[in-house]
Amino acid sequence: MKRMGLCIGLKAEAIEEYKRVHADVWPDVLAVISRANIRNYSIFLREPENLLFAYWEYHGDDFASDAARMGEAPAMRKWWELCDPMQQPLTTRAQGEWWAAMEEVFHLD
Repeated sequence: MKRMGLCIGLKAEAIEEYKRVHADVWPDVLAVISRANIRNYSIFLREPENLLFAYWEYHGDDFASDAARMGEAPAMRKWWELCDPMQQPLTTRAQGEWWAAMEEVFHLD
């Protein structure tokens, strides 16, 4: 299992809508995430900075392949079409990233 953390900005005018859609995530999207071997997935919002922090545990053997399959799923593409315009990627993210990956520096079970 690998713990993963990512962050991204959230546009101020989209906060309420983002919260609303995430209070009722589509079942097809949840199924795609589960099939990608992602468990214990949470997204946190920090206001007033409007930063989103996502955390999950990856239980597969090939995250790149699982992520690619997740991105090919019609439900996930529609979900991203809904959510991506609400987000503001960090200018410091790596090339090719939407959500910026974070380094784990501490963990306690």
